[in-house]
Amino acid sequence: MTEFFSDSMLAAFVGGLGGILLGLAARLGRFCTLGALEDFFYGDSSARLRMWGVAIGVAVIGSFGASALGWVNLTNTVYLSQSLNIPAAIIGGLVFGYGMALAGNCGFGALARLGGGDLRSFVIVLVMGLSAYITLSGPLAQLRITLFPHYPTPDNAAGIAHIIGQGTGISVNLVGMTIGGLILGVTVFFRRSPLPVPAIFWGAVAGLAIVSGWVGTSYVAAQGFDPIAVVSHTFSAPIGETMLYAMTASGRTISFAVGSVFGVLVGAFIGSLFKGHFRWEACEDPRELRRQILGAVLMGIGAVVALGCSVGQGMSAFSVLAISAPLTLGAIVAGAYIGLRQLIEGFSRDI
Repeated sequence: MTEFFSDSMLAAFVGGLGGILLGLAARLGRFCTLGALEDFFYGDSSARLRMWGVAIGVAVIGSFGASALGWVNLTNTVYLSQSLNIPAAIIGGLVFGYGMALAGNCGFGALARLGGGDLRSFVIVLVMGLSAYITLSGPLAQLRITLFPHYPTPDNAAGIAHIIGQGTGISVNLVGMTIGGLILGVTVFFRRSPLPVPAIFWGAVAGLAIVSGWVGTSYVAAQGFDPIAVVSHTFSAPIGETMLYAMTASGRTISFAVGSVFGVLVGAFIGSLFKGHFRWEACEDPRELRRQILGAVLMGIGAVVALGCSVGQGMSAFSVLAISAPLTLGAIVAGAYIGLRQLIEGFSRDI
């Protein structure tokens, strides 16, 4: 694209900036999938769960707003260009959610903890990345394709806003922004006590990070000469891709995914230093390590089957209002609840 930076390098830069925002939101705003569910199910607090609602609402408004301005063509995203596979969304989501509970973190959360010096999360990151690539293009790939096939959908039937827009004649972008506004409004004002301003701020930061991915990669794809995919943040297969790049950088091209993963690490590191929370931690219980490894394996498999993790489906796919998003996110929540209940009620010894 320029004399000094290739298209892929600029895409990685976009991913890195968004990743830094997500890492800061995790460390400074306590933006965490499993932590939000634990607070809601067992801590009698919905604040962090409502942060996710803020993030989703802002991401939806921003994505369809960018589409209205002509900055991004949302139909080019993988979530709207692939047919909906209901069994894949449900089974993959359940497996991912259950694995998330066993591991104590999702892939994004593990990266954020690793940025704060938690070496236990280093194991989760490595195992999840390896498991994702085994399922994506390794020994389990053919089985996955046979059981959970995905096909292109030229009519974009996988988009909620597109279906409503086509059925009513209303602008798709207006429908999308309206739905995003409703999500945001219900989340912020659902209960008598309004959501604290810091929670709203960091939820909005996370949502804008998703929008930055769509807009940034769309710009590089439109202005550059190399084939750059229009993508945003997810943390399953990109972790495996980052591992491959770290080992074979001289023979591979850097990508948005690699920049995103490194960005979260950098943002989490900065945030942990700012809060004075950085410290080295290691696993002292072999049973805990075994449980975390099993959880990481399940997360890698589940995320690839479902075409996204708690961030990929729960935020990026939701931002374009893919039908798969609420279905997969609901399955992730259900799987996490099963896993948390098992652990809290003392059944972890059976794992």
